[in-house]
Amino acid sequence: MKIRSQEEIILNCISDGVITIGMDRKIRYINQAMRLMLGLEDDLDTRDLSCEDLIQSDICNTDECIFHKALLTKERLSNYETVIRNREGVYMPVSINTDFLKDNNGDVVGIVEVFRNLSLVKGLEGNIKELESRIADRGRFGNIIGNSKAIREILAVLPTVANSKSTVLLEGESGTGKELIANAIHLNSPRRDKSFVAVNCAALAEGVLESELFGHVKGAFTGAYYDKLGRFELADKGTIFLDEIGDVSLSTQGKLLRVLQEEELERVGGSKSIRIDIRVIAASNKDLLSLVKRGEFRDDLYYRIRVFPIRIPPLRERKEDIPQLVRHFISIYNKEMDKDIKTISHSAMATLLSYDYPGNVRELENIIEHASVCCRGDTIQVEHLPNDIIGHRDIVDKASKSAGSLKIMERELMLKVLDQSGWNYKEAAKILGLSRTTLWRRLKEFNIKREKRFKMQHYID
Repeated sequence: MKIRSQEEIILNCISDGVITIGMDRKIRYINQAMRLMLGLEDDLDTRDLSCEDLIQSDICNTDECIFHKALLTKERLSNYETVIRNREGVYMPVSINTDFLKDNNGDVVGIVEVFRNLSLVKGLEGNIKELESRIADRGRFGNIIGNSKAIREILAVLPTVANSKSTVLLEGESGTGKELIANAIHLNSPRRDKSFVAVNCAALAEGVLESELFGHVKGAFTGAYYDKLGRFELADKGTIFLDEIGDVSLSTQGKLLRVLQEEELERVGGSKSIRIDIRVIAASNKDLLSLVKRGEFRDDLYYRIRVFPIRIPPLRERKEDIPQLVRHFISIYNKEMDKDIKTISHSAMATLLSYDYPGNVRELENIIEHASVCCRGDTIQVEHLPNDIIGHRDIVDKASKSAGSLKIMERELMLKVLDQSGWNYKEAAKILGLSRTTLWRRLKEFNIKREKRFKMQHYID
């Protein structure tokens, strides 16, 4: 669609973002305000870009897609609120209005969408609350905290995994967030409106586990006074999460394999086959391949559940995520405990960075909960941390002997985060919890320049 110059001048004078999209979902026009909102260069030709390439929303490629909804309902959409992401990776809440573009015959040839940046209307605090609520409400991956390369790689594949029915195997140590990711996969899948049923296979004895998984009929064993639905039946049309599947006995593994292959089961003590339609996500904190080699885990079941494996790294391998996780947990416990903790001291953060977290993210959360209970002011100090954590502060001990050690550690952390973010200063500042101005000042203070970039090993052993 060709916009006359007068119309283009008018559209470039308004503060709301405006785009027009053809029936092929290609961008036909974008005004200056929308370019600024998305962080696009003035000379970038957008005519060959699709709308999902340009507008990275939490509803793109879903049934909630604005373009899809407008054409499906044949109605204009008014004040539809969602979240989009610009080229610098910054999320912003927006309100969208749509209308149809028609030719001289009255046939629809495209859609015009008008975007209002709600963060400008509601202010920074409203922006943060809006982001949290919108991302959480839409079931995207907002609860998975981290900007490390490992987490970004996981987040990159989750939308594709979520839209399939393939069995997923989540591998990682206890406390790394396997159930969180399993739940995120379910919430972003076509089965999101059905049940998500989690089973901790390690917490149940063999006989009890079979009854829990497959159900039982009345009289199947002593105490079976009535028919009982198993977790697989309860999760029918939805998702079942089999946590710690490596602890399941070989006998039960055989029955699991039949359910996965045949999509049918028999209740304990029963003879009737029951059909089910289910998505399976399994998880283990053990090396299942090693168990297979030792004959402790069936190889056919292993390869059946390992259609799409995802390794979740331990926290010690992504320590650059710790500052962001700490801020997240402080925010949670501020609300739960009616506190107003605003920050954490440099020495306390250094102590947290020096620790290796055998309990992973779950342990870090417990540490921040402990510190929040002990903190009486607005800043978490070293003395507010648990005693066993303080005892591991080797780097802090070194810093007490050398005034420059803490500075060295801070410089190395900044270099590592810059390297991880590809020297994107805005992203690096966000990960470090600094403003861009403060980041630039620290870079100048430490004489850090991009041409001196080097690939660091972990700054903490």
